[in-house]
Amino acid sequence: MSSTATRIELGGLRTPQMRAFHLSWLAFFACFFAWFAVAPLMPLIKGELHLSNDQLANISIAAVAVTVFGRLLVGPLCDRFGPRRTYTWLLVIGAMPVFGIAFAHSYASFLWFRLAIGIAGAGFVITQYHTSVMFAPNVVGTANATVAGWGNAGGGIAQSAMPWVLAAAVALGAPQVLGWRAAMFVPGALMLIVARLYWRYAQDCPQGNYSELRAQGFLPKAGNAGGWQVVRAAIGNYRVWMLFITYAGSFGIELFVHGVAASYYVDRFGMDLGHAGLAAGSFGVLALFARALGGIASDRLAFRRGLAARGGLLSALLLGEGMGLLWFSGTQTASVAIVAMLAFGVFTHMACGATYALVPFIDRTALGGVAGIVGAGGNVGAVMAGFLLKGTGSVPHTFALLGGFVIVGSLCALAVRFSAEHTAREEQLYREAIGQNQAAPQPAA
Repeated sequence: MSSTATRIELGGLRTPQMRAFHLSWLAFFACFFAWFAVAPLMPLIKGELHLSNDQLANISIAAVAVTVFGRLLVGPLCDRFGPRRTYTWLLVIGAMPVFGIAFAHSYASFLWFRLAIGIAGAGFVITQYHTSVMFAPNVVGTANATVAGWGNAGGGIAQSAMPWVLAAAVALGAPQVLGWRAAMFVPGALMLIVARLYWRYAQDCPQGNYSELRAQGFLPKAGNAGGWQVVRAAIGNYRVWMLFITYAGSFGIELFVHGVAASYYVDRFGMDLGHAGLAAGSFGVLALFARALGGIASDRLAFRRGLAARGGLLSALLLGEGMGLLWFSGTQTASVAIVAMLAFGVFTHMACGATYALVPFIDRTALGGVAGIVGAGGNVGAVMAGFLLKGTGSVPHTFALLGGFVIVGSLCALAVRFSAEHTAREEQLYREAIGQNQAAPQPAA
């Protein structure tokens, strides 16, 4: 039987591990693209629907609020039904409100569809779950961070691409009030296409699909798999809540930036919609490399200094992010603001990668629960940031307060400690994976 992969061969699709790698980042890319496709169009939609600043804040909160519950739900669903089936369902169901928002003509209907689209963000937990069961301890941090980073780039691509999709629709003859609606069919169709690919080419784990393995007796029956038992086990582990906070301070900030950046550059610096989208999109595009860099650094430090080094790295990255947020909050020109945003953005994305480089080591028997709760922390952070913005009424002031929160939250990463027995067990698995990787035949040049 196949086992977890001890290396990442980016050019290969013949193994189930690498098919899961590429399909999981592609699926999350589609989810993230759809999740934030409407964000760069909000200055236009604001005028058409006559939205107040308070209503815009509610829409921003709605965009990330439902994802909290979605992420808590899909973790145990992966344990019960497998990531292949769970991701396919999510993509199909998530596409429906993406199409639906094109038909919104009031604040209430727009708010409802924006809330429902947030379910797409739950795809992150499935992505991390799938690569966590497919890759060995020596590369799982890199695998998790890379697929999440490439998937997260969908948010940045959406920020940059959707204004041009709108422009294309207008160039083809659609009036502007219909152009943004037509543009929303692009991310919805992408989700359905990827759903078909996932169902056709992915499998749940190296040995096969969970339904087949249960039928053969290799896994417990679905009714005994205890999807919600893993959630209860995760709830009782304090390390999960420490990472919940660190992810609130990293991915939560990332989501908040995606939701407000384009409008911020328009309102504060007078940019046009196209250039504001490019500026905001540059933050998301950092995920193409920065999140993977966080996972790679975590794996490398673990190789040299052991499991505890992963928490130290995460703390340092959060500290850098917090200081960058404070700098960004005080910028007075667009050019300096973009530089500051990119600076704290690198730390933000790397901290996201470093967080999920730790997740597989918290409790292997409750992976779905751990991944789901930590993932939900990111959305809780974004929701709280939205309420903070609503309370302060000032984006710069909000970013300054968030910077202070992230700096304090960096201490939570240092609080993640493991028993000597747990550390020894993980170190043994890690060394075994290193040994298997060194013994494996090298691919032909």
